[in-house]
Amino acid sequence: MITHTDKKAMSAVFITFSGNCKKALTFYQSCFGGVLQVKSFEKEFPSNKEIVVSGSLLAEGITIHGSDLVHNEGRKLGNYISVFLGCRDREQRRELIEKLTGTKKKPFDGNYDEQKLIELTDPFDVRWVLGVLDQ
Repeated sequence: MITHTDKKAMSAVFITFSGNCKKALTFYQSCFGGVLQVKSFEKEFPSNKEIVVSGSLLAEGITIHGSDLVHNEGRKLGNYISVFLGCRDREQRRELIEKLTGTKKKPFDGNYDEQKLIELTDPFDVRWVLGVLDQ
């Protein structure tokens, strides 16, 4: 089981979602495996929608934290930030491209294996940059 109980500093990504945090983190668990923990508001909202206060996915090589709570200025989509993930080889990157694109149209035509970095957007509008460590 993957845990982060030691006191060393570690890097992770935090993503604010628009009411679909649990669905998104469950999707990422299907891509990366790992242990998913979700804490929701205890009170029920009029929409009967589950609002995630905090969620985390601890997987081999990546930790993703998320929430449905947004800052006062609201959630804004943009291209100013992407999640970088270093893949051990081209085969792992190909597998992640297939998983992360889900049912979306495949982002590439032809052979992209020689490209150092591949950028794609997942079904939750999160941008990913996948690199290959063996290049």
